[in-house]
Amino acid sequence: MRTPLIYAAAASVICGIAWAGDRPADHPFLREVAADVSANALHDTIAKLVSFGTRHTMSDTASPTRGIGAARRWVKAQFEAMSDKCGGCLKIETPSQTVTGERIPKPTEVMDVLAILPGTSDPDRVIVISGHLDSRVTDVMNATSDAPGADDDGSGTAAVIEAARVLSGRKFPATLVFAVLSGEEQGLYGGKILAAYAKDHEWQVEAQFNNDIIGNSHGENGEHKDGYVRVFSEGTRSLETPEQATRRRYNGGEVDSPSRNLARFVATLAERYTDGFKARMIYRTDRFSRGGDQVPMLGAGYPAVRFTEAIENYTREHQDVRKENGVQYGDVLEAIDFNYLAQVTRLNVVAMAALAKAPAPPLNVKIEGAVTYNTTLKWTPVPGAASYRVWWRDTTAPEWTNSQMARDPNTATLEGVNIDDWFFGVSSISTDGYESPVEFPGPAGAFVNASPPPEGPKGH
Repeated sequence: MRTPLIYAAAASVICGIAWAGDRPADHPFLREVAADVSANALHDTIAKLVSFGTRHTMSDTASPTRGIGAARRWVKAQFEAMSDKCGGCLKIETPSQTVTGERIPKPTEVMDVLAILPGTSDPDRVIVISGHLDSRVTDVMNATSDAPGADDDGSGTAAVIEAARVLSGRKFPATLVFAVLSGEEQGLYGGKILAAYAKDHEWQVEAQFNNDIIGNSHGENGEHKDGYVRVFSEGTRSLETPEQATRRRYNGGEVDSPSRNLARFVATLAERYTDGFKARMIYRTDRFSRGGDQVPMLGAGYPAVRFTEAIENYTREHQDVRKENGVQYGDVLEAIDFNYLAQVTRLNVVAMAALAKAPAPPLNVKIEGAVTYNTTLKWTPVPGAASYRVWWRDTTAPEWTNSQMARDPNTATLEGVNIDDWFFGVSSISTDGYESPVEFPGPAGAFVNASPPPEGPKGH
């Protein structure tokens, strides 16, 4: 009797997503928050950031109008104004460290600006959006020349501020953190400070959405790409132990880290809530031999992905502002496509809201079924979950294709679905139908697994 289910599952790999149970719920609220994102507001934020001349990490901190100090005070003031508007709903924090390093030769204070919207019922579970405030020119040590940083990373900073504006007046079970980081170009210091702050405050970080270079849609090669954003995610966990790696190599999990399943979650939301705008999953932690502030968070054991525009323009990144042979160089405001940036921001806002409304992924997901024709999954229930869904897909399929609602709160058996032939996972569902990302069984897929952050690579 179970044979047709197997054939239907196999066909779904070719024909699209098929559900053996109920389809995931549609949520008008997510369309509402997406519609609130304003391209004009994003423009005004980046224009203001560019007006500070340079936001280099080692630039002036005393001037009221120029340098990193003026810029971070302005960001803090924006968050404070939002908090006043929602009755003090935001907690503003400015964690900092005085650092030295290869790209910071003398002691320099690096400061992040965080706006924290505490969760109503599950406040220790944290969803983070981040972008970096600092900018640079060709010489990474040049702290005085104009470095507009409109796209890198004024665009990401603007997305964070806009997400805070849209979401701060609303309530969510989980905590939302809007993080404007510094020191990225000098060595990912802002991400390290954020990871340390999360650890010190015992945050259960379920996701970090790091937005870095998300506002341009025209490549220097003449291509125009405005229909999708790239979402980078690591394949295997940064903190994987040798024993866990051995198990993963044998039983699978190379493409099922929590970050990878977070990327799948984002891609699914894009299909449903952003009017044809898509998330293109890239199976890499970051661009080739480059890095961003999600790397220290991954190193601390927190699931994280990086959003970056579909096509970068390298004449705009890390360049002195100039014109040579008719080519404009420099990261200037005029190069930003604000409608495209608004779409990327909408996807971030939808994903944050969806995660914060949903329960956490189930804990301690385990699987068994060797030498049988059935597969059984077991898990520990989580607060706020009213039901659970088990998922499976072909081992070569990029996204989850098949699902079935669990009848019990902590176990489900898929009869006639052979454990040898598929990858499996489980998601949690709230009473109002908000669903968590899928968690792959075992340490390879566990969303909860944090340790102190190691040193990461230099910025991009």
